[in-house]
Amino acid sequence: MNKIKVGVIFGGQSTEHDVSIVSGSSVIKNLNKNKYDIYPIYISKDGKWYHYVKPINEIEIFEIGEEPRELEEIENEFEILRKQDIVFPVLHGLYGEDGTIQGLLELLCVPYVGCKVLTSSVCMDKVYTKMIFEKAHIKQAKSITINAMEKDENTYIYIDEELNYIEKNIEEICDIAKEKFGYPMFVKPSNSGSSVGVSKAIDDKELIKAMKEARKFDREILIEQGINGKEVECAVLGTTDVKASCVGQILSADEFYDFDSKYINPESKVIIPADIPEETTEKVREIAIKAFKAVKGSGLARVDFFVDKETNEIYINEINTMPGFTNISMYPKLWENCGIKYPDLLDQLINMSL
Repeated sequence: MNKIKVGVIFGGQSTEHDVSIVSGSSVIKNLNKNKYDIYPIYISKDGKWYHYVKPINEIEIFEIGEEPRELEEIENEFEILRKQDIVFPVLHGLYGEDGTIQGLLELLCVPYVGCKVLTSSVCMDKVYTKMIFEKAHIKQAKSITINAMEKDENTYIYIDEELNYIEKNIEEICDIAKEKFGYPMFVKPSNSGSSVGVSKAIDDKELIKAMKEARKFDREILIEQGINGKEVECAVLGTTDVKASCVGQILSADEFYDFDSKYINPESKVIIPADIPEETTEKVREIAIKAFKAVKGSGLARVDFFVDKETNEIYINEINTMPGFTNISMYPKLWENCGIKYPDLLDQLINMSL
């Protein structure tokens, strides 16, 4: 029986480069070597493509911050991609989870794991995802959108409900946000992941600082109402017959679940199943599937929510179309809790994409 040729792409040019290396090596480690002929492809931070030539059976899961060393530069990326039966783009963030690599693979007629171009690009942009959730009547935190000016840190473009672009100074932006929902607030780059560039603000001084931090990662910025809620996550799997996993809960070691809390601070914990009422759990699973279908999702995604600590009201936060696949990541852990082991989950993802 011929093995299925699987190209596993990891690394990439986004702020989530280090996480992608851990995810990609985890996927390689857990793929069935008797079933798949694995071709590891590493993309450096400056966009160069390499074949990771270390023997497949010797590849271990990387730690955050480690880089692969046994590399040979790929001269013809198109030729290598076309030789694969399927590609697993384990890339998080920009240039990987945003529709760019998906578009390349579509042009080359190479099957791949995960959501298609439109879904990937829309879900990478938090502002546009919120528009779709609003159309689908899925409850979410109130927010405003601003665009940073190229050279002026104290002037922003405020985008109102009718998509008018209005120039405002930074103090006026603070006033608009306070009028619409008040403190506490969260400030996020619209196109980023792993909570990179995300800050919490409890007053004007912190809000101004948070806006200046977020603009380092994206010109488009989301200022969002803070929800006093439990952070819960649900995994979805499928295309036409979409299934939702059980629901997991994040217990962050820090004030909120930022990059350090996710990947560095060992005090952060995951509870599966989440500490929420059964009725709320079923509602979260139902909304996760609805949100996935609303964005035309296919293959997989992790849908993140807040559950209000007092009222159990459910607020959708975001959809991750290529969620973490590290050994501590919620997506494989949720399915494992449902009885699907990591290697079997990878089999299902590859089979449905083929």
